[in-house]
Amino acid sequence: MATYIGTATSRVDGVAKVTGAAKYAAEFNVPGLAHASVVGATITKGRITRIDTGAASRVRGVLTVLTHENRPRMADKDEDWKDDVAPDGSPFRPLFDNKVMFNGQPIALVVAETSEAARHAASLVKVEYATEPHVTDIYRARDAAVPVKAPTSPMEAAFAPPKPRGEPDRALAQAAVRHEAEYFVPIEHHNPMELYASTVVVEPGGRLTVYDKTQGVQNVHKYLCGVFGMKPEDVRVMSPYMGGGFGSGLRPQFQVVLAVLAARALQRSVQLVLTRPQMYQIGHRPAMIQQIAIGANTGGTLDVITHDAVTITSQYEDFHRQETGWSGALYKSPNAKYAHRLAKLDLATSCDMRAPSATTALFALESAMDELAVKLKVDPVELRLRCYSERDQNEDKPFASKALRECYREGAQAFGWDQRSPEPRSMRDGQDLIGYGMATGIWEALQVPITVRIALSANGHGEVACATSDIGTGTYTIMAQVAADMLGVPLDNISIKLGDSSLPQSPVEGGSWIATSVSNGIMTTAGAIRDELLRMAQQLPNSPLAGAAADDVTLADGKLVSKRDPSRGVSIADAMRQGAVDRIVQEKTTSPSGDHSRANNTHAAHFVEVRVDEQLGVVRVTRAVSAVAAGRILNTKTGGSQILGSVVWGIGMALHEETHVDHRIGRIMNANLAEYAVPVHADIHDIKVIFVDEPDDSNPLGLKGLGEIGIVGVAAAVANAVYHATGKRVRDLPITLDKLSA
Repeated sequence: MATYIGTATSRVDGVAKVTGAAKYAAEFNVPGLAHASVVGATITKGRITRIDTGAASRVRGVLTVLTHENRPRMADKDEDWKDDVAPDGSPFRPLFDNKVMFNGQPIALVVAETSEAARHAASLVKVEYATEPHVTDIYRARDAAVPVKAPTSPMEAAFAPPKPRGEPDRALAQAAVRHEAEYFVPIEHHNPMELYASTVVVEPGGRLTVYDKTQGVQNVHKYLCGVFGMKPEDVRVMSPYMGGGFGSGLRPQFQVVLAVLAARALQRSVQLVLTRPQMYQIGHRPAMIQQIAIGANTGGTLDVITHDAVTITSQYEDFHRQETGWSGALYKSPNAKYAHRLAKLDLATSCDMRAPSATTALFALESAMDELAVKLKVDPVELRLRCYSERDQNEDKPFASKALRECYREGAQAFGWDQRSPEPRSMRDGQDLIGYGMATGIWEALQVPITVRIALSANGHGEVACATSDIGTGTYTIMAQVAADMLGVPLDNISIKLGDSSLPQSPVEGGSWIATSVSNGIMTTAGAIRDELLRMAQQLPNSPLAGAAADDVTLADGKLVSKRDPSRGVSIADAMRQGAVDRIVQEKTTSPSGDHSRANNTHAAHFVEVRVDEQLGVVRVTRAVSAVAAGRILNTKTGGSQILGSVVWGIGMALHEETHVDHRIGRIMNANLAEYAVPVHADIHDIKVIFVDEPDDSNPLGLKGLGEIGIVGVAAAVANAVYHATGKRVRDLPITLDKLSA
């Protein structure tokens, strides 16, 4: 019997994707489908005084133009607009009133027979405004930034700065070696290839089927029921495939509200696809100013670390994550202090973006550790080993597992770190300056409650159902792998149903928790299937499994067999025949163990080589090695791809990505893929991924998740390598030609 867990298994949905059989939110077509187009505000703050829709309404094929003045009723209470992952504040409500809170805000919706007619008519809508002063620059709002509120619940505590330790001010003043600096990360946007879209199909009787691009169909379902006062049975949300979300789809986006609004107004199926510029209004990685101070002794261990952050959010919601405390989980320091403030700007609310908080915070922390290593004249890897912490000091807990030392060792060996000459500008090849840099990565390893239903047929076919999403990471595949092993049948005998709000409960897919949660959920439910089969098998005359306990048997090769003696077994078909059934269905909810005595994290060590053209200042990342400790790896092929993609994004963060806002008018000026720079094939060279062996018993399968750990620390590793190559320290991303030539 093949074992699938831990193998390099190709995607089970691969054929559907490359042949076009996989349908995304904008690809569902039904008879009589109307098309919608959004009109965005051209001011940043103020009120609409007049909307003239006359010219748009006269365009041939236009069915309606919806504004705040004529829209159907929507909920008016904040709680009805809050989704499962909404931050504090008053959620944005498209077309709700005449108030404009950010540039590009949707203020009208044109619905027509064709998308071309809708787009043309949208360009004819005329709007007059009463403008108000706006602020979109974090540096202008910095002094007015407000502290993150004190937590009143465990969830809020997870997003708040950790408590201080020791006497940080005194320790910093007395430290033998100090490093203090300010670091900056700009606004970044997700830019998934698939545009955000919703197709709302009006079924007979008025029931709605909503095909939406989302990372959580049940979150969108609950949200729509709240906004429109619909009964749960009157709407179904589907998202079978998603062309990348990276956090932008955790919350319901405004296009799904507008599409449902139009469908209800016309009692007709409607499709709304956002344009690329409109995608820049649905959230972003928040800009962040960080101040870090580190005090160390001459032996190269830390006496104190302080980390202060200012991040941006909107005027109407207080989005934030825990930005400042990652050092407490990485490096021993008896004294520490953390602070986090929010600068409220006239922009759309920030949102989660791959490894939120850790990606930005570790750029500053790991750059600062590199700068400290230079001052101490200690190898950067050696400094981290001297400061290594065996406990999460923020919560004073040991780690369930932490193979970060092995990450440093294996990564350095594979990279050839011992060939590094310590002095900046000391390595070159022709006119290229060569730099070696490294940095640490850390992320959370979480498990969340989830419900899985499995139906096993007498012919050995298993159907696994859960409302979770596959956001492009390979959830279909790992669910099939785990189910095949747990049910003892070939991979081809497994079918997966997901991305449907009517299926068993699942949280949004994000935080790297779904693989762990759904896999252990499958294991739990498959155990219930096994138990039921065992009861039937033991009813057979002279059953070879008579007297066997559930834990003494397993499913393998289409049979229920004894673990002690594999020759003793009963086929699935024979057991079901004895039970007079041709199908067994079990549905179980699986929750985390409840053991909060240990910290659970994934770790990584990133090593990069850069070449900097001394005359032109062009930076190329020519080699990268990422050694990752993330518990048991379900699929080395798709898992390796997740890390590869993360490293590419980290390179983009370091060298390319930046959202440019013209603060005079508050408008994003590079809201397109021509001017928002991301890495292309020519920018990416050799990347090696190493999975470090790390047994973990935090959950039955020993899983930790991989989606986000691969990006954390990469930008810092690139920045550190650039310093090593050039002798110039760049503390504000991205690292561009002008910053190296200044």
